[in-house]
Amino acid sequence: MTRSNFTILLGGALTLTERLAAQLSGSRFIAADGGMRHAKMLGVVPELWVGDFDSTEEALFSDFAEVPREKYPAAKNATDGEMAVEAALSRGATSLIFAGALGGTRSDHAFLHLLRLAALAEEGHAAFMTSGEEEAYPLTPGTQEIDLPQGSLFSILGFTELEGLSIEGARYLLDDFKLPFGSSRTISNVAEGPVRLSLKFGRAVVLARPYDLSGA
Repeated sequence: MTRSNFTILLGGALTLTERLAAQLSGSRFIAADGGMRHAKMLGVVPELWVGDFDSTEEALFSDFAEVPREKYPAAKNATDGEMAVEAALSRGATSLIFAGALGGTRSDHAFLHLLRLAALAEEGHAAFMTSGEEEAYPLTPGTQEIDLPQGSLFSILGFTELEGLSIEGARYLLDDFKLPFGSSRTISNVAEGPVRLSLKFGRAVVLARPYDLSGA
């Protein structure tokens, strides 16, 4: 099956880095409300723009007048980002990148994005989030490898108790570890190159800072 990569532009912080540019290469784009402002920085024209447009700068409407819009009322049962995800999936998305999902002025939205990331992984969708300076990856039962620069910081935040957690390719290793819910044991680890993670039970996210070498 041909992979169809979609990037959802959200309203949080986004810094253009070489790593981000490489991650977005070849992607299709959908903007969610004020996330359209990132399109100018990235030099892309999204194929769709969705939302209630309550956080969109007026100038963007003329700058991207050619982009089809799907407008929704402010009083709705889903966020603009969630509607953008549904639009991407309906267009055959096989992997999703959320750009601008982390940080920003709304902590509730940022936390919801992390929960949504975990939910998408459980539904079988490949996805991760990025601000350019920080990245988030879902961690569900199984084994996965995250390609991180040597010396960069990463943390694992459990949404539940985690069982059978193993960490390889990092300064602080774990083998078949049981992590209590709310524990800080997996905060501020340091990548020694690509990090290999295994989990038997639970759900979590990995927050990584590929340009932060303060732990090295």
